[in-house]
Amino acid sequence: MIVEQTKISKTLIIFLEVDSLKTGHELENDFEEFQDLVNSAGAEIVGRSFSRQNKPSISHFISKGKLEEIKNKIHQTKADLAIVNHQLSASQGRNLELYLKIRVIDKTELILDIFASRATTHIGKLQVELAQLNHLSTRLIRGWTHLERQKGGIGLRGPGETQLETDRRLIGRRIKRLKSRLEKAHKQKQLNSYSRKKSRNKLVALVGYTNAGKTTLFNCLTNSKQEAEDKLFATLDSVTRKNIDPELGPILFSDTVGFISQLPTQLIESFKATLDELKSADLLLHVVDASDLDKKQKEMEVNKILSELDLEQIPQIRINNKCDLVESFCNKGFISHTKKEVWISAEKNDGITELRDLINEELFNGIYKGWVSLEASLGKIRSKLFRMGCINEEKISSSGQIYAHIDIGRDELDHFIGVNGFALCEDKDILLEN
Repeated sequence: MIVEQTKISKTLIIFLEVDSLKTGHELENDFEEFQDLVNSAGAEIVGRSFSRQNKPSISHFISKGKLEEIKNKIHQTKADLAIVNHQLSASQGRNLELYLKIRVIDKTELILDIFASRATTHIGKLQVELAQLNHLSTRLIRGWTHLERQKGGIGLRGPGETQLETDRRLIGRRIKRLKSRLEKAHKQKQLNSYSRKKSRNKLVALVGYTNAGKTTLFNCLTNSKQEAEDKLFATLDSVTRKNIDPELGPILFSDTVGFISQLPTQLIESFKATLDELKSADLLLHVVDASDLDKKQKEMEVNKILSELDLEQIPQIRINNKCDLVESFCNKGFISHTKKEVWISAEKNDGITELRDLINEELFNGIYKGWVSLEASLGKIRSKLFRMGCINEEKISSSGQIYAHIDIGRDELDHFIGVNGFALCEDKDILLEN
């Protein structure tokens, strides 16, 4: 269902403040976010229309007086696309197109278009198509008003079947097939999750509002080269990579799609297979843009979606990112243990060490740095410590006893201490004497 856009649309932004639709949790820079969404879709903005009204019009959503003004602006700018910052009903969208004589889309269709252009993996494309079909199934009348009934003929006369019913049936079948394929992919991921837990790997998922800097931080923690752009929804497909820092122990980090305020319901439903992966996470890193005026509101929006996905019980660390852009704040790396938060700049690699310490404390009860002794018969444990990257230095006494200086999570260390022949060493100088 993904359609490549070859022509850059000349776009008019229609931004409306509707008093009856306000919830009291609107963003201060609501328009800037909407404009960023339009830019992320690759449109050319040729005009902007701002207005405020008490309630939406039933027929066109926009009041009659404002519609005439918008129509004149379209004529002046030669715009061929109008984007409204609210969700329109099928009839409202159709009536607006008939009145303005150009294509009109709402915020949901805009986000779907961005998702379609960013999906790269097989699962990502399936999820986007499912979301598009769910949205399209409620708006078929916009495309088929001229074919309300199939033409009759010999053998086809009578009530027949409407074109709308035919399309709904075909779309329903496709949705059923997509859900089946996504369910199969989801079961495979559950098997991968079982394998991960069996090998005692910890999963840490990065969550947060779109464009908060999750991918940049993900690259810092895993030495990856995922594309990090100053765009909304630059990351759509979840990516999981192994931790590169031995001190952090066996951890897998997962970069996830960013959230946004008033995320359409069908998008949440279609992406539940991806978001359900978060349920197997041992820790969530909630990345917040510290330089954003709306950071508190955006944090609330993310927590609201996490609550809807039943993820509140998973431990969470708040990461105040982009502190280098906050003039009044220069204490990067500062940790609040009571509130479980840290201040960093992922782009400049500031505060990452402190973040690692906080992750260690949360996942492994801190880090043990010191000497341990192993009998020569414990070759498998020695090999595992090397694979984990925990061993910094190793010495062998004349009697064949192995001594290793390690950095390891205390909870991980507990798995080895119970083994005969493995012990902590308090004074390496005495123990390493011949």
